[in-house]
Amino acid sequence: MSNKQFSSASYADSKPHYNILDGLRGAAALMVVWYHVFEGFAFAEGSAIDVFNHGYLAVDFFFMLSGFVISYAYDDRWNKMSLGDFFKRRLVRLHPMIIMGAIIGTVTFLLGGCAKWDGSITPATGVVLAFLLTCCFIPAWPGAMHEVRGNGEMFPLNGPSWSLFFEYIGNICYALFIRRLSTKALSVLVAVLGLIYIWFAVGNVSGYESVGVGWTVGDSVNIFGGFLRMMFPFSLGMLLARNFKPVRVRGIFWLAIILLFALFSVPFFPSVNGICVNGIFEMCCIMLIFPTIVWLGASGVTSDKTSTGVCKFLGDISYPLYIVHYPVMYLFYAWLIKNQVYTLGETWQVVACVYTLNVVLAYAALKLYDEPVRKWLTAKLKIGMKK
Repeated sequence: MSNKQFSSASYADSKPHYNILDGLRGAAALMVVWYHVFEGFAFAEGSAIDVFNHGYLAVDFFFMLSGFVISYAYDDRWNKMSLGDFFKRRLVRLHPMIIMGAIIGTVTFLLGGCAKWDGSITPATGVVLAFLLTCCFIPAWPGAMHEVRGNGEMFPLNGPSWSLFFEYIGNICYALFIRRLSTKALSVLVAVLGLIYIWFAVGNVSGYESVGVGWTVGDSVNIFGGFLRMMFPFSLGMLLARNFKPVRVRGIFWLAIILLFALFSVPFFPSVNGICVNGIFEMCCIMLIFPTIVWLGASGVTSDKTSTGVCKFLGDISYPLYIVHYPVMYLFYAWLIKNQVYTLGETWQVVACVYTLNVVLAYAALKLYDEPVRKWLTAKLKIGMKK
């Protein structure tokens, strides 16, 4: 699952932040954790997710935020930096937490006894290799020794890192060619990608009856679908930034959170006469509702200290939370399977502890590791805008 998703929150130096977008990114990250709680119930029971069904769409929302913020932060600054400068900035923003996610993922995998989902034990060499390759952000393929959990994840020590893999690709595409496109050419690119995405989703090309793809390199559908899933909202976010003119809506931060939660809570739609109705709903969210939320969120301002503080806190923890939460969820899933419990009513105390632990862990990783490391790297690499 991205997002710069939160990572794109690295606004360039002196430009002001979009506080409400920061807050919405963090709120969506909290919703991702909530979605993964119910994913755990379904996984333990061997059934489909039947609560908070569309939480995976938060990833598409993150990609759109990424495109918007990247375009805002860097489009007019290429006379002050080189390609190398840009890539160094992005690596410093993204990669320290990727390494932290690999560390936490390795620790939780060891705590789980190095057990795959089928009960077999992964040898130590596989764990070491998985850690090293994850730190280098080299994905695992199904059946490889370093695909340590045995369920095909691209990054088995920290599953949601797949979206950061495509985030990197989006950053590379932006720097090499998308930023060079005129607004008209970018509009054409967005339109073409949108038509392909409609075909992919409504035609159920993935066979999943959803756009929840990209998490494995085990098949071409996930590779192609993951790239498309990133590239369309990312490019659309860029287009929104280039054409942005504020439209004020009172209370948009809280209204947007309520709307996102409601959308993610919509039940799964079964296909009708070969048409993927769920895909139609997903396209409505990604192509219509998410752009509206991003536009209005960028237009809004926080008018009191409480809202400003909430937005800042949520924005600060959004990326760390996304990166660190899933290794903890692996242990939670194993506990569900062992105890054969499948509902929130049976496990709410444990869920509350897991949720709180993830938020605390994310904040600790931010303050004790991510911010100091990024500060050190920025000084060491002499990263900054030329005058």
